[in-house]
Amino acid sequence: MRLRHTILYVENVADSLSFFTRAFGFQQKMLHESGDYGELDTGTTILSFSSISLMQTLGKSPGRPDPKQPVFEIALETDDVAAAVNQALAAGAHPVRDVEQMPWGQTIAYVSDPNGFLIEICSPVVQA
Repeated sequence: MRLRHTILYVENVADSLSFFTRAFGFQQKMLHESGDYGELDTGTTILSFSSISLMQTLGKSPGRPDPKQPVFEIALETDDVAAAVNQALAAGAHPVRDVEQMPWGQTIAYVSDPNGFLIEICSPVVQA
């Protein structure tokens, strides 16, 4: 078994795909003709988006993300956290936590996307 994809429920799938391509350099894998579902190629796991309206038609009632009270986060790894944060902010991300060196050797920062999803931008964990 493997983790296939993570799906974020958003108001506008196309806008979310566009933000993530500009902010983090991911390539759009697909956008369904209905506009209600799309995917980004992020490496081994696909980051997917589904419209809230589609989820409601399927009987789901998705909550709204809140970066101040998150229930999960997406972690994106890079060798240059500061540059990645600057690119994300330029694309419309909102700052949550400045770049910081952690005691275990990792550099981290947090932003939120325009939908309010919490995103950690981090360097690889340094093994001692």
